[in-house]
Amino acid sequence: MTTSQGATLSNAPAQDAHTSKSKWNLHDTQWTLSLFGTAVGAGILFLPINIGIGGFWPLIIMACLAFPMTFLAHRGLARFVLSSKNKEADFTDVVEEHFGVNAGRLISLLYFLSIFPILLIYGVGLTNTVDSFMVNQLGMESPSRVVLSGVLVAVMIGLMMGGERLMLRAFAILVYPLVGILFFLSLYLIPSWQMPDTTLPGLGSFSKTLWLSIPIIVFSFSHAAAISSFVNKQRSHYGDLATSKSEAILKRTSLLLITFVLLFVFSCVLSLTGDQMAEAKAANVSVLSYLANITENSFIATLGPLVAFIAIMSSFLGHFLGARESFTGLVTKHSSMSPKVADKVGAVLMFFAIWFCAVKNPSILDMMDQLSGPIIAMILFIMPMIAVYKVPSLQKYRNRLSTLFVLAVGSLAVCALLYSMLS
Repeated sequence: MTTSQGATLSNAPAQDAHTSKSKWNLHDTQWTLSLFGTAVGAGILFLPINIGIGGFWPLIIMACLAFPMTFLAHRGLARFVLSSKNKEADFTDVVEEHFGVNAGRLISLLYFLSIFPILLIYGVGLTNTVDSFMVNQLGMESPSRVVLSGVLVAVMIGLMMGGERLMLRAFAILVYPLVGILFFLSLYLIPSWQMPDTTLPGLGSFSKTLWLSIPIIVFSFSHAAAISSFVNKQRSHYGDLATSKSEAILKRTSLLLITFVLLFVFSCVLSLTGDQMAEAKAANVSVLSYLANITENSFIATLGPLVAFIAIMSSFLGHFLGARESFTGLVTKHSSMSPKVADKVGAVLMFFAIWFCAVKNPSILDMMDQLSGPIIAMILFIMPMIAVYKVPSLQKYRNRLSTLFVLAVGSLAVCALLYSMLS
C-alpha cells in the first residue's frame, strides 16, 4: 500500500510536467510566428495579382483549398523528418536513412538548391526596397549599393547566428507589425471594393485556370525551408510529444496564414478590375505599388515599402534557417569538417554570395521561381508521401484521404509548373 502511494506520488511531478508541456505556451506561439514569417515573403505582394487574374470562381475554389493544401503538406514533411530512428537527425540524415546514401545526397542537394536562390532574390529585393524608400519617401540620395546591401545582409545573417532565442525574438518583432499592417490595409481597402464578375467560365478554361493556380497557392504559403529545424527543436524541447506539438503549431500557423493573407488577397482583388490586374502583371509591380500609382494614395505609398521590408526580412530569416541546415548536412557528409565549422563556413559563403547578387542587382526572379518551384513541390508534397509507402514507421498514414490529396496536389503542381515553363 505504501509502495503504491509512494509510486503515485513520485510519478505526480512527471505527470504534471507532461500536462504542462501539452498545453499551449509561449514557445509554441514564438514558433507559430516564425513559421508565419517564413511563409509571408515578398510573394504576398504579388499574390493578389497572380491568383486574382484568373477570375472570381477559381479564386473562391483556391481559397477553400488553401488550408488543407498548406497544413497537410507541411504536416507530412514534419512527420517525415520525425520518422528517423536518430533523434538528432536533420533533413539530410532522414533522406539518406530512408532512400539510401546516393539518392539521399541528391535530394539534399536539390533541397538546398530550392532554398538558396530565394535568399538571393530576397537579398536583391531588400536592398531595392530600402534604397527606394530612402530616395522616394525620405528624400535622401541613393546610398552606395555595396555598403547598403552589405549592411542589410550582415544584419540578417547576424540575427540567425545569434542563436534560437535571438532568432525567435526577431521574428516576433517583425511578424506582429506585419500581421497588423496586412489586416489594417485589408480593412482600409473595403470602401473601394467593386462587384466582381461572377459569370461562370467554360469548363475547359476554368479547369486550366484552376490547375495553373495550384503552384501559386503552394509556394505563396510555403514554409518548408524551416520545417526540418522546427521539428528538431520540438523534438529536443518536447521529446515524445514532438509529433503532436509540431502538428498543433503547424495547424495554427496555417490558420493564421489563411486568415490574414486571404483577407488581404480578397480585399486587393475586389479593389481592382480584371483589366487593372492584367496591367499590373504586365508592369511587374506589386499590388500595393499599383494601387498607390492608380489612386495616388500617399498612405498606401508609405505603407507599401514597409510591408515589403518586413515581409522580405522575416521570410529571409526562415529560408536562411533551412539553407544553413542543409548546407551543413551536405558538407559534413562529404568531408571531415565538424558541424560547427561547416555552419560558420556556410554562413560566410552565403553572406558573400547574397551580397554579390544584391550588388549586381540581376533580373533573376522568374528564372529562380522556375528553378525552385518544381523542386519545392517534389520535396514538400511528393517525397514525404512516397516515404509513407516506403518507411515502416509511417505506414499508419497509408491510403488515408489526406495522403492521397497531398500526393495529387503535388503532382498537379509539378505538372503545372513544367507546363508553364515549356509553353
